[in-house]
Amino acid sequence: MTAFSLEGKTALVTGANTGIGQAIAVAMGRAGAHVICAGRSATADTVAMIDSAEELTLDFADPMAAQDTFQTHKTDILVNNAGIIRRNDSTEFTEADWDAVMDVNLKALFFTSQAFAKAALNDNREARIVNIASLLSFQGGIRVPSYTASKHGVAGLTKLLANEWAAKGINVNAIAPGYIETNNTEALRADPDRNKAILDRIPAGRWGQADDIAETAVFLSAPASKYIHGAILNVDGGWLAR
Repeated sequence: MTAFSLEGKTALVTGANTGIGQAIAVAMGRAGAHVICAGRSATADTVAMIDSAEELTLDFADPMAAQDTFQTHKTDILVNNAGIIRRNDSTEFTEADWDAVMDVNLKALFFTSQAFAKAALNDNREARIVNIASLLSFQGGIRVPSYTASKHGVAGLTKLLANEWAAKGINVNAIAPGYIETNNTEALRADPDRNKAILDRIPAGRWGQADDIAETAVFLSAPASKYIHGAILNVDGGWLAR
């Protein structure tokens, strides 16, 4: 077993049906993990790409949806990838859109992590949590107030949980993806002006691929990163360095 192997481990990836979540689940499988592919919609396509995997329905519109999950699914790695976004001017933003985003992106992330950690601590075994943050964990953005607030919260919770659990054998870290080629960014890439403006800002000179995030998640789940706690790792082609 190498320092980058997940052989013998079980990983639960939320939002594993498409995009970054799907790529992370597949990469975990390539590294040797058994992968629980969780989502509010079917993850059968993702499961079919992995040698050892299973499907689990979790809808984080109910932030407590995973409370019993880790009693029946012994899990070593939790990837909190599920998230939603709502866009509107801050003067027009509704309470419903605020609550929907905060429930999925922040409240569910905390209580899912809590349930996962309780199970690991009760079994006295080491575990890993990888949260998916955002460039908007550091920047403000525009017209996405609840998303920005939630992703700032993800960064803060990552540090807090690391402070509490690092000495107990649980690594908690986060990845802040840059501009990644997924369905969510298709409109931006199709707009010549916006596409150029984004590429001009990225030192690497290209949009990121979902695998760029996926392989980073494997690293943060593997023995190679055993002394990394509370980090928010930018995987952004250098965006924040510009």
